[in-house]
Amino acid sequence: MAPFHHAGNLVPLFDETPAKPFDMDSSRLLQLSNFLQTSLEIERIIADFSDNVRAIVPHDQISYCHEAQDIDYSIGKNARHTLSYQLKLNDESLGNLVLSRRRKFDARETQQLENLLCALLYPIRNALLYRKAVAAAHHDPLTGVGNRAAFNASLDREVELANRHKRSLGMIVIDIDHFKRINDTFGHATGDCLIRALANCTDNTIRLTDQLFRYGGEEFVVLMPEASPKGIKQLAERIRRNVEDMDVLCEGHRIQLTASFGVAILNKEDDEESFFIRADKALYQAKADGRNCIRVAE
Repeated sequence: MAPFHHAGNLVPLFDETPAKPFDMDSSRLLQLSNFLQTSLEIERIIADFSDNVRAIVPHDQISYCHEAQDIDYSIGKNARHTLSYQLKLNDESLGNLVLSRRRKFDARETQQLENLLCALLYPIRNALLYRKAVAAAHHDPLTGVGNRAAFNASLDREVELANRHKRSLGMIVIDIDHFKRINDTFGHATGDCLIRALANCTDNTIRLTDQLFRYGGEEFVVLMPEASPKGIKQLAERIRRNVEDMDVLCEGHRIQLTASFGVAILNKEDDEESFFIRADKALYQAKADGRNCIRVAE
């Protein structure tokens, strides 16, 4: 199986005077491959590849996409003439690479580029495996939402962005009411079913720009960038109402599910820890006040 499928639009299918074969020095390819493998970041690998081949195959833009991992990256300005490749290694799809420029690519340049692409395959494969492992490490396997590690990373980033750009940031902490009693009565399989139901309901209620995480056990956190205090409280109430209105059937048991909510809005004295502590304290106040309600941190 060829390591890539060529879809360039400028190489003739029939040529009575084929170009002289290009002899790429194997040591040069190995050196390029080793250099590209010094990074596990797709963007840097593509940028380094572009820098290294530009003198051999000049181009105005290079772009790479991998649909399964939601990668779409490009450098430079798109031009009329393109060379496009479906990268493969042992029948494994590694995404699509496209070079473009204003003037046509000739057959010799195409052959040179195809030789150079061999140095790109293993670095790309390794970077994709790394991205997949990182994504798995940051997702909760039961619900598919972000886990606590993902929450910590996102919280650091969102607090920094909110402070830098003087924008609002809200946090909602959610906890299923009487979860231990449900687990003890109906079993852990039912408890897992309820956790999934709450995650799905919340994920279907929040905005596209909001982020949902399973913090641990039956506790979830929503981060809401650029939302007004009123909007944050309204969203918490909408989630609470949608959870209460769910018809939940788990392991043959129909269960009335409710949850308690603590809300906090980032203030100028907050760091990541104090921000979460305020929202968590508001949650415990909601539980102390009878559950299935919302309390807002001062």
